[in-house]
Amino acid sequence: MTLSEVRQKYLDFFRKNGHAIVPSSRLVPENDPTTLFTSSGMQPLIPYLLGQPHPQGTRIADSQKSFRAGDIEEVGDNRHTTFFEMLGNWSLGDYFKKEQISWFWQFLTEEIQLDPERIYVTCFIGDPSNNIPKDTESAEIWQSMFAEAGITNGIAEIGSEADGYVRGMKSGERIFFYDAKKNWWSRSGTPDKMPVGEPGGGDTEMFYMFPEIQHNTKYGEHCHPNCDCGRYIELGNSVFMEYMRTADGFVPLPKKNVDYGGGLERITAAANNRSDVFMIDVLQRIIVEIAAGSGKDYNHSEYQASFRVIADHMRAAIFMLGDGVLPSNTDQGYILRRLIRRAVRHMDKLQVQEGTVSRIIDSIIASYKDQYSELSANHSTILMGLLEEEKRFRKTLSEGMRELSKITAKGSVSADDAFVLFTTYGFPFELTEELAKEQGIAINREDFDKAMEKHRQESRAGAAQKFAGGLADHQEQTVKYHTTHHILLKALQMVLGEEVKQRGSNITSERLRIDFSAPRKMTDEEKKRAEDIVNDIISQNLPVTRTVMPREEAEKLGAQMEFGVKYPDMVSVYSVGPKDATQDTPKIPEAFSLEFCGGPHVENTSLIGEGGKKFKILKEEAVAQGVRRIKAVVQ
Repeated sequence: MTLSEVRQKYLDFFRKNGHAIVPSSRLVPENDPTTLFTSSGMQPLIPYLLGQPHPQGTRIADSQKSFRAGDIEEVGDNRHTTFFEMLGNWSLGDYFKKEQISWFWQFLTEEIQLDPERIYVTCFIGDPSNNIPKDTESAEIWQSMFAEAGITNGIAEIGSEADGYVRGMKSGERIFFYDAKKNWWSRSGTPDKMPVGEPGGGDTEMFYMFPEIQHNTKYGEHCHPNCDCGRYIELGNSVFMEYMRTADGFVPLPKKNVDYGGGLERITAAANNRSDVFMIDVLQRIIVEIAAGSGKDYNHSEYQASFRVIADHMRAAIFMLGDGVLPSNTDQGYILRRLIRRAVRHMDKLQVQEGTVSRIIDSIIASYKDQYSELSANHSTILMGLLEEEKRFRKTLSEGMRELSKITAKGSVSADDAFVLFTTYGFPFELTEELAKEQGIAINREDFDKAMEKHRQESRAGAAQKFAGGLADHQEQTVKYHTTHHILLKALQMVLGEEVKQRGSNITSERLRIDFSAPRKMTDEEKKRAEDIVNDIISQNLPVTRTVMPREEAEKLGAQMEFGVKYPDMVSVYSVGPKDATQDTPKIPEAFSLEFCGGPHVENTSLIGEGGKKFKILKEEAVAQGVRRIKAVVQ
């Protein structure tokens, strides 16, 4: 069964059960500066999980492009990838546990024919310190599912992951209770970390057992569903968002939501009885191209990890480039650069011949052409982006080699030397170690790892500071900046021309940032005119209204849309003005601006300028060829 077939079966199944199918959002999230990439299916739906009405209704399903930078170092085993598609379905105050669990069971066992004997599940054990009860309801529903299939349905209370390694699994056990670190979800983590006003809930996770994988005791004495040995692979996670944190503790949400997410690649692997996710069709085609270009065997233990790194990183890089990300030293561009350079390094290890990169690109685009047409549309950009970054990296390697020669001439290479070579020249530790070894020089890997961990911690702290606040948390000032962002885009079109289009946004409670298409630098006079237009609109006290309408109608009315985003058939649009517009009679044709947007926004532009505040552009700069960036504040 191909990846496309499994994706289609999933979407068809949930469409049949009353869900509206929405297209995937971009890998770079819109209006969410708290993260560099969309890393889960629920991320684009946060406004609706927090109460915004979704234009498609209360039952939604999709397959979302996702990327997790934290998994880069994990790639190389049988199941981890940085890029993946997350199958998702949501109930926004509609159905709850019984329907969700029975539907997913039905999808796994009937639609894609998984062996029910190999399905194991986990549930939330409860949190007595916060008066959150054990999720016995989910466990009972699962018990009935297994019983109807004639399968043992014993329940085990595990607790923590560490407890699982000590206790293990007993015969007949099928449903396992874990603590909040494993079976609770909120954006902030476990219940103790949640701020006031944050929603969350326990979850139930589904695992598929691969009997051919033997437990490795390096992870712990005994195996259990959450073991890292790879014998049990998670297929999905149904979060039951039913609690809200208050100053006095946790209370039930007025509307209970379901948030399901499951890795399409892993489910496809299970459907084909493959414990190796790299053996599914889309990744196997890349493996075949690498083998042809290198003459190496994927199944050879010395080469397998490199095959997997190249396949994963190339696929992720192609999707990033297809969504408009370009290699750079900051933000998303830095992650893209790191992926390409790691892939090149592993290609060199396999001695991959010139021309293989082009064939890999063609293979990936062909695999996804029906679902993600943006890859075909940006084929030349993707090819040039990869080849130019490979060329740049080879120049960097050359410089690093010269620097390494100076270091080895001293007769030793310290961990600090290796760290500087990596951070300054992009020189991989493994290459430094290999070349030093040829001269009889050993490097302390432990000290290098400590230096790298310190560097990562400092980078994370910097990122947390850099992305403080954000539209996702709906702070009042952030919402004001969101509406200001809409006004500014229209002002830029008035000053520079209608061809100006948004190419990205980053909005916090402290400032707004907009990336937009423009062939040249703005003059001081143009920046002043844009500022004056924004401040004039703010001073006019114009109402901001939301309307749900067919996408085609919104397009005919000229509503602005995010670059590269695919919108559903019914969309939410926000209009600014005119003066006498109301939510019941928005008067869209007379509005100052009109944009596809999920919200939230202020009700009137006067709220932006409260206290005599004025809009001001702080900086206007280039970020890529043909793309400019403005940072601005209201103060």
